[in-house]
Formats: sequence, structure tokens, C-alpha cells
Amino acid sequence: MTDKPTIRPRRLRSSAAMRRLVAETEVAPRQLVLPMFVADGLAEPKPIASMPGVVQHTIDSLRAAAEEAVAAGVGGLMLFGVPRAADKDAVGSGADRVDGILNRALEAVRADLGDATVLMADTCLDEFTDHGHCGVLDDDSRVDNDATLERYAAMAVAQARAGAHVLGPSGMMDGQIAAIRGALDNAGFTDTALLAYTAKYASAFYGPFRDAVDSSLDGDRRTYQQDSANRTEALRELELDLAEGADMVMVKPAMGYLDVLSDVADHTTVPVAAYQVSGEYSMISAAAERGWIDRRAAVLESITSIRRAGATIVLTYWAAEAAGWLR
Repeated sequence: MTDKPTIRPRRLRSSAAMRRLVAETEVAPRQLVLPMFVADGLAEPKPIASMPGVVQHTIDSLRAAAEEAVAAGVGGLMLFGVPRAADKDAVGSGADRVDGILNRALEAVRADLGDATVLMADTCLDEFTDHGHCGVLDDDSRVDNDATLERYAAMAVAQARAGAHVLGPSGMMDGQIAAIRGALDNAGFTDTALLAYTAKYASAFYGPFRDAVDSSLDGDRRTYQQDSANRTEALRELELDLAEGADMVMVKPAMGYLDVLSDVADHTTVPVAAYQVSGEYSMISAAAERGWIDRRAAVLESITSIRRAGATIVLTYWAAEAAGWLR
């Protein structure tokens, strides 16, 4: 009679080669998307104080940085426009103007890179409105859902015309995917894909982003972004977005909502993205600057956790740098 075998899970952790062989989750450069900011009226790139290493680009510096990121192997770029304060108004008219900063940037990057990467655009009004909300306000200063959909439709067509492959409607308006899909199809942009911000939460972790886009917001967005206490609500939003024609879906923020990300990934067959937002980036950056954590290890661990929870695409401000580490 033989003794019972000794069960030792540590055998599969015994060397770097063994750990690599049995790893369940992989992070590849192609799965990473780099969010980038382009600002009007700058003579040179402007550092964002609350996001060390991230800048507001000029169009020229954006073009150079975009080429570097694509050369590093990132899968896509997500562009955000920052207009001059004087160009903001109540309806965000700069969002769909041909000479608006975001549309000019999209046109320039698409001309440079063509189909060598996936060029994405933030399809939201908050950067372009003088009140900082993601939509048009009514007489009671509340966001008017249906009036906002009309603006999103115009913005979407302008971005598709400028060269975006993918549009990311991030405003959390009811019916936004259907409205945008209809406008794109009617304008002949049937191949332009939609990345629905299916579960975008009213989060404290967006603070540095508002510095990055020179936000004019006074107040909060809790009447249209999701409550952080809610989990199953995201699945209702998912069902609606898919029915309206979303090609991909998004959970934002990522790290504080890995349970939601896992739920969404389990309930859909379309690609699932997650956005490692500015506050997540800045926390890790600040701790690393103080020597409290290993920066590279923490960055890669955080991205791996997002992939492990079910994301097929990760938007992260470390995309280009991490792609270089992973190649």
C-alpha cells in the first residue's frame, strides 16, 4: 500500500519559466489602448500636474506620440479634445465643428497612420460645454436627455468624417447608442464601430481627468452616471446597449469595479473594454514616486487584474510604456 501523494501547488510556481508556462492570464500590447489629450492654443505640450508623465498635446506632438505608441505595439488610441475656454458654449458647438480641436486631431492622426491602428474618439460634450456637463441643459439646469442625443448624433458624424474608426459615447444618456448608430448609418458610416460606455460610474477617481481636460464642471454627474453602490444595474445597461447596436462595451472605472467587469464579461460575447482611469493612474504613480511600491510591477499587476476580471481591451495611460515592457 502506497502513501498518499503529497499535493504541492507550489511545484507550479517554482521558476519564472514554470510560472510563465502555466499563467492563466496574458497581457499583450495589442490589448492596450492609449488615451491621449490634445488641446487647442498650445505652443508646446503641457504637463498635467495631477497625472505625472501625461500631457495635453499640441496636434504636432500628438502625431509624434501616436506614431511612437503604435510602433510600440498598442492596439489603439483614444483621443480627447480640449478646446480653448472661449470656444466653449452651452451646447458644445465645438464638438461637431470641422475646425474643432478634436476633429482636427482625428483627421491628422488618421492621415498619418491610416488603418495601422484603431483610432477612437471620445463622443461626449463635457469638454466642449461651458457648464461642464455631458449634455445640453434644460431650463432647470438638468441634462436634457433627448436634446443631448441630437448633439451626440451630430458629433458622431463629424468624428467619423474626420477619420475615427471607433466612437466611444461616454455620456450615459438613455438611447445614445441607437441615436448615434442611426445617424452614422444615415450618413453612410456603416463601418464606424461603437464602443458603448455601458457601465460608467459616478466616481471619485475621475479627479485628475478633469484637470486633463480643463473641465468647467461645477457639481457632479450623479443624475446620469451610475451609482457606485449598484452592480446588477450594469447588466440592464448592457442589455440595452447591445439591443441598440453596440459593437463593444466598456466598464469605467476599472480597478474599483472588477466585479462589474466580470459580470459584464460573463453576459456578452462582444469585446469588453475597461478603462483604468486617471485616479487609478495617479495613485500608483504617486506611491511609486515616494518609493512605497515598485512602479513597473504595480502597473503590470494592475493591468493583469483588469484582464483577469474579463476585459479583452484595457484603456490605460501606461499603454505605450507597458507595451514596451511586454514585447
